[in-house]
Amino acid sequence: MANVIPIRDLNQTRRTPVVTWTLIAANVLIFVWSSSGGAAGAEAFVMRFGVIPDVLVNGSWTLPRAAGGALGSWVTPFTSMFLHGGLLHLGSNMLFLHIFGDNVEDVLGRGRFLLFYVLCGLGAVGGQIFVDPTSMVPMIGASGAISGVLAGYVTLFPHARVVTLIPIFIFIHFMEVPAGIFIVLWFVLQLVQGYLSLGMLADGAGGVAWFAHIGGFLVGLVCVRLFYKKPKVRRRRLAR
Repeated sequence: MANVIPIRDLNQTRRTPVVTWTLIAANVLIFVWSSSGGAAGAEAFVMRFGVIPDVLVNGSWTLPRAAGGALGSWVTPFTSMFLHGGLLHLGSNMLFLHIFGDNVEDVLGRGRFLLFYVLCGLGAVGGQIFVDPTSMVPMIGASGAISGVLAGYVTLFPHARVVTLIPIFIFIHFMEVPAGIFIVLWFVLQLVQGYLSLGMLADGAGGVAWFAHIGGFLVGLVCVRLFYKKPKVRRRRLAR
């Protein structure tokens, strides 16, 4: 999610974003834990707890993963949301979650936001599997769930300002951009990159799971409308 670089948003929250901070902490701790065994250990961790589309779609559910089956793979759509392939992958995802997650949590409430986040992550898994069901490349990362958070943010706060870093040649420029423009342009970029990646999918190449971003975003657009409860307007009776 490092194609565009938000620095912060100008949108204060009313409550401490406990769930957002907990998700960030969990992602960081799991990254440190999975990396502690070296490159070989990290790769084995990803192969066990990352989503492998072909295993979920075509694997035998009577055989364990160690024997080439799919038994036990039901947890991977959840565990894959907390795995990352490197510091840049982790850092960019956590930056987006930190900037946009707190406001969505503030509006939805902690319990609904957590459920919203998980459903967006599952939608991301579904989107990538739908496009590339025979892939043996493990899919990992929180970006699919965070894409849903972006969808929630643009729905709830389309006019909020996002301070964005814009590199122009050797110069760095900061600009305040409306969230509606920033996130819509981000999503268009995902669509373009996803379309361009279709040829690579046929070759079984790895890379960014663009359709996970698209799937998570679309699920977020739907779920934020289901979970958002408009505050009731209290009417006062005027004494005559």
